[in-house]
Amino acid sequence: MIKYRIFDNMERCTEEEVQRLLLEMDEKRRDEALRYKHLAGRFACLKSYAMLWEMLREDHVIEPGQLPDFVYNPHGKPRLADVEGVHFNISHCPHAIAVMTGNMEVGIDVERYVSPSESLLNYTMNDDEIAEVKADAMAERAFARLWTRKEALGKLYGTGLTKSMKVMLNDIDKDIVLRTWVNEEKKYACTLAYYRQDAGTEIDDTVKG
Repeated sequence: MIKYRIFDNMERCTEEEVQRLLLEMDEKRRDEALRYKHLAGRFACLKSYAMLWEMLREDHVIEPGQLPDFVYNPHGKPRLADVEGVHFNISHCPHAIAVMTGNMEVGIDVERYVSPSESLLNYTMNDDEIAEVKADAMAERAFARLWTRKEALGKLYGTGLTKSMKVMLNDIDKDIVLRTWVNEEKKYACTLAYYRQDAGTEIDDTVKG
């Protein structure tokens, strides 16, 4: 089962909410959040972990009140320590927070609309992708859509963006699924990346929102 949850009620980003969330976290997560200089970054860091904890408890992976331990691969991608067959991924931007869990490796990325410069386009996109961005009436939407696909794919692999971004979407394995959508109202794009299972991957869309 693949599950994902999107939070975009960013008006709830307040100092009071950050202080409340800090009390729910372990020391490592508190330290990580407090390294962010701005309130929005602290909130997104804390809220994403709180969302993950809730999803893991719903699936009985951890007990109520339990905080999971993590181990990390050489590229920094975390997984649950002492728990097999449970994978997750987290992403956040100023406009939304996204969390995904699954029984296989997963990747998720959420990005706000940003107008790309020519240099950024040339560094991250191939000729066909540049043409796609420029043909869209809203270039920032097209760029965010493509960017999240590349980021989510790199996170699925567990390597991040270690290869040329220009070719990341070329010749993707047929067993990999990329699902992308945009939120026009709140100006962000999101992509889910996961492996297609032999019996078909079931997606829980009821948790979106």
